[in-house]
Amino acid sequence: MSFGELLQSADWKKEKHVPVIECADVVKADEYFDVTVSLGKEVAHPNTTEHHISYITVYFKPESGKNPHQVGHFEFSAHGESVSGPNQGPVYTFHGVSTKIKTSEPGTLYAVAFCNIHGLWEATKEIKIG
Repeated sequence: MSFGELLQSADWKKEKHVPVIECADVVKADEYFDVTVSLGKEVAHPNTTEHHISYITVYFKPESGKNPHQVGHFEFSAHGESVSGPNQGPVYTFHGVSTKIKTSEPGTLYAVAFCNIHGLWEATKEIKIG
């Protein structure tokens, strides 16, 4: 099995594990724009010691390029763990990130999220230059 076969995808409006990429569809060349990636926009994903999102990684593949470029890797480390037991801790992280990027050409954003129980999930969004 190839690594690509491990990536799962679905409609984020019905599946809580699929990342949601939010940004403009058309951006200006070489100007920073906001990108937000999160999970659970329509169907909430748990954030417990037993069931949580461990990380989101965002990539950008330019239209003319062969390979994607990693925009960022964002780890979520607090899921209520504590010496008192599962879900007894004082801190929980939300499985969502915001960043700014710029590009000189159109391409595709990719977001990959890892659920500790249900594996890898992906989403894509095309970006145009206008």
